[in-house]
Amino acid sequence: MRQYRNTIEFQVEGRYALFSDPVTRVGGEKTSYHIPTYEALKGIVESIYWKPSIMWLVDEVRIMKPIQTETKGVKPLAYNGGNELAYYTYLKDVCYQIRAHFEFNPNHPELEQDWNENKHHNIARRMVQRGGRRDIFLGTRECQAFAEPCVFGEGKSYYDDMTGELAYGFMYHGITYADEAVLPEEKNKMTVRFWRPVMKRGGVVAFVRPEECTEKRFIRKMEVKKFGKGNFSGLEEFSGKEAVD
Repeated sequence: MRQYRNTIEFQVEGRYALFSDPVTRVGGEKTSYHIPTYEALKGIVESIYWKPSIMWLVDEVRIMKPIQTETKGVKPLAYNGGNELAYYTYLKDVCYQIRAHFEFNPNHPELEQDWNENKHHNIARRMVQRGGRRDIFLGTRECQAFAEPCVFGEGKSYYDDMTGELAYGFMYHGITYADEAVLPEEKNKMTVRFWRPVMKRGGVVAFVRPEECTEKRFIRKMEVKKFGKGNFSGLEEFSGKEAVD
């Protein structure tokens, strides 16, 4: 796995996690994948630190504890009002090490003045130390978690002695929004991506980049939001002084 200089590494831990396939959510019953999805981990990274001038790419996740599930009866809101009985299957007692890096977002050339690698990297590392800017949750809002800095690969994983590899088959990877589309055929579109992950020794799953996913489905057209003086406070030319975070 290639190492990037603007990388952050941290660990998240929680009592429960629910990384469900969006395609299965319409039926009321939810069952978690055994490993985190790229989109869920990207959401965690963005909860730690995010600006529209950068886009985060998740490189790897390391599963630290044994994969266990627990099914609970819940009463979610029904589409026609009231509540209905459903069963959700969660992962329980989870802990993950995550490595991610950022790149500047080419879909926002109006924010070029904010393309300062050292600034964003330093802020991101400080936010990791503080546990993130916003609440951290593992897949769904009810699965709260805590983030803290770590060195990716250090510490013992339940899967350190695993022999061979474990393939998870066809799996949801994430959604490419128009704001982060880099391929010409994905411009001004919302596209859902799929891939075939493999967990290797040590519980490590290395993610492919979003544009490297070969199996995709077009959802709908979408325009890129433009930022300027009225809706973005990170540009020095707008504030007349160095941006402060």
